[in-house]
Amino acid sequence: MTSLAKSIKQHRETARARRAFSKAIENAGTPASRDDLIMAWQRSGF
Repeated sequence: MTSLAKSIKQHRETARARRAFSKAIENAGTPASRDDLIMAWQRSGF
């Protein structure tokens, strides 16, 4: 796989994870669970 293809794949995976985190935060049942998700997101480096 070329470096360009690897870069595109990584970008897609990062975007997919970011969307999943955003959706999870929007659908969080309580403010505490939302805060936990936000902290996990920040620790993961997104």
